[in-house]
Amino acid sequence: MKSPRPMVVLVASLVFPVLGLAQNAPLQSTVIMSRGPGVMVSTDKETTITFRDQVEVTGTDMRLSCDYLEVVVLRTGDASATIGKVEKFKSMLATGHVQIVQGDREAACGRAEVLPEQDKIILSETPVIVFKTENARQAGRKITMYRGQRKVEIEEPVTSLPPIKDLGFEAESKPVTPAAEAPKKP
Repeated sequence: MKSPRPMVVLVASLVFPVLGLAQNAPLQSTVIMSRGPGVMVSTDKETTITFRDQVEVTGTDMRLSCDYLEVVVLRTGDASATIGKVEKFKSMLATGHVQIVQGDREAACGRAEVLPEQDKIILSETPVIVFKTENARQAGRKITMYRGQRKVEIEEPVTSLPPIKDLGFEAESKPVTPAAEAPKKP
């Protein structure tokens, strides 16, 4: 397995704190590795880095795996510099067998987009989120999570929750009938 490049660790360290996935865990370096090629292309304003084939990302209280990962960061400084000064994370796209594990939560989908300027994460292509300690599962056609709002939008939702106790009538109870009406006096 190839050792991670310093540029990869630098970019990844910008990416995952924005996700808001592990807000209280101690910070640790983020490492991205892949079996296939990694390519970095820069313009005057941004740098796009792609990874292919068995991409594995580990970081603070999280693990991500996918077939393809694209990270876009905004840059400043010398426009002719190969790497330039990284200012902030713009977006991330993970596709193909995406698995994200963080704490007791696991998400699986075909496509995950992280858009920090909009404070949202979009899971699509058969997304499923499992909350292990709550014994709950959320699925749908598309799941959009909003950072800091405790808000999730689900298109065509399918939700599985822990069992609810029987709210029906007990077998021995007798139905309540209204009292017979008293005859009216003329």
